[in-house]
Amino acid sequence: MELASTQQGYGPARERFISKTFNHLGGAILAFTAIEVIFFKTGIAEVMAQAMRHLPWFLILGAFMLIGWLASRAAHTVESLPLQYAALGAYIVAEAIIFIPILYIANQVAPGAIATAGLVTVLATVGLVGIAYVSRKDFSFLGSVLKWGGLVALVLIGCGMIFGFQLGLFFCVAMVAFAGASILYDASNIIHHYPEDRYVGASLQLFASVALMFWYVLRIVMKLRD
Repeated sequence: MELASTQQGYGPARERFISKTFNHLGGAILAFTAIEVIFFKTGIAEVMAQAMRHLPWFLILGAFMLIGWLASRAAHTVESLPLQYAALGAYIVAEAIIFIPILYIANQVAPGAIATAGLVTVLATVGLVGIAYVSRKDFSFLGSVLKWGGLVALVLIGCGMIFGFQLGLFFCVAMVAFAGASILYDASNIIHHYPEDRYVGASLQLFASVALMFWYVLRIVMKLRD
């Protein structure tokens, strides 16, 4: 999707778009949390965690990336607002499912780690969004850095799975920094470039970056509590 430039300024319509986008982000986070609570309270999480343990990680990651790509593309391209919401909802559910194994393990071996990681992620997200909003600096230059950084991360993850070596604490810290840059980049695009009728797609993009940060912050917290 080509992001529309909005160099002419920030009128009331733009501010309403920004507000809608961040409100939808908050709704997505709450929906993700509610789904996980339901999964764990009903025992579904334990069943799914046990089942997913036997699946190749590359298969899970590949399916997740495909769903994420399709949902993001749909949210950014379809004209129908209900279909945009359907794409956002599908992505939230996909994230909730992919998070089940790590949340299940964290709940078993590191009580309190989930709440700590969630708080750190929310505070970091608020801080980074605040920087983008208050400074009004255009961070679109981060796009190429994120593209190559993401490619390197995928190669490292792939090599780790193929050759059986562990990606340790420093990799997790690097991925938290990567996710932070993604949040800053997405927030900047929301403020400066996104078309004003695409607040659902914009919130999906930002939610994906927040979820990535939460994943690796949780891994760091778990490692520190070992």
